[in-house]
Amino acid sequence: MPLRFTLRQLEYFVAVGEMGSIALASERVNVSSPSISAAISQLEKEFGIPLFVRQHAQGLSLTQAGKQMLERVQVVLREANALVDLAGDISGAVRGELNIGCLVTFAQLVLPSVRQSFQAEYAEVRCRQTELNQAEIFSALRRAEIDVALTYDLQLPADLVFETLLELPPYAIIGDGHPLVGADGVSVDELAEHPMVLVDLPYSSEYFLSFFVSAGVPPVVAERTRDMAVMRSLVANGFGFSIANVPFLSDRAPDGKPLHYIPIRGKVRPMRMGLLMPTDADQSSVIRAFVGHCRQQYQTGAFPGLTPAAAD
Repeated sequence: MPLRFTLRQLEYFVAVGEMGSIALASERVNVSSPSISAAISQLEKEFGIPLFVRQHAQGLSLTQAGKQMLERVQVVLREANALVDLAGDISGAVRGELNIGCLVTFAQLVLPSVRQSFQAEYAEVRCRQTELNQAEIFSALRRAEIDVALTYDLQLPADLVFETLLELPPYAIIGDGHPLVGADGVSVDELAEHPMVLVDLPYSSEYFLSFFVSAGVPPVVAERTRDMAVMRSLVANGFGFSIANVPFLSDRAPDGKPLHYIPIRGKVRPMRMGLLMPTDADQSSVIRAFVGHCRQQYQTGAFPGLTPAAAD
């Protein structure tokens, strides 16, 4: 019996199922809402079951049958992408879909530039990006929602593979009126004497606080935020110092007030930025191409503010 639905319609179904809204799915796959609505209706007619419950205020919710179908369709689409990879390996071409995750703390600095140059080199690859915290990255890789992620070596699980691109030592960030302004370096003991603005993201906060645990001095955590821009503005407005690894390209907070960056002296572990992926990632020609591209981009200084010389 011939199939009366397409892989594209299945992609639209997955997008709606994951986003819970036709409008949001439309933005994700860059297709008009009526086209997605028509695809969903066609699938429901073909399968003979309702996939969604339409709720005007809350959008669309998967029916029990829809949840089962979503799991199966995700497998079908992964297998379809595997066929594309196989064809690429045979022909030497790199084509297909690549879902890239990136740690939210540095996504704005690295990912758009790397993605743009990658898509310029591999025009037949369709990329989609997602900004996540470290715990969300682990989950998304395991559920195959993303194929590869740019992140740090924070609490890495044994079932995923990490390839280091560069090391980034930590540094302190202070505002214009801070007592440490003008210092060419600062110890953890010295930082412990001042209020701290903690970047309170999963695994990141543990990393920053580990400096004080190792030094045997408690930090004075005055403020917590999950947003790097908010952190910089809090610091610039005198709420305390903070700690970061990725270099900022501006010495100004988002509200325009000045910031100062000071190296941290002593034995503090640098953060390694790199690529995290499933153990079988090397079987995908698209992922292999992206990993190689990231290596090349870093070595040629194409990561903004992260040249090999600056990182060393």
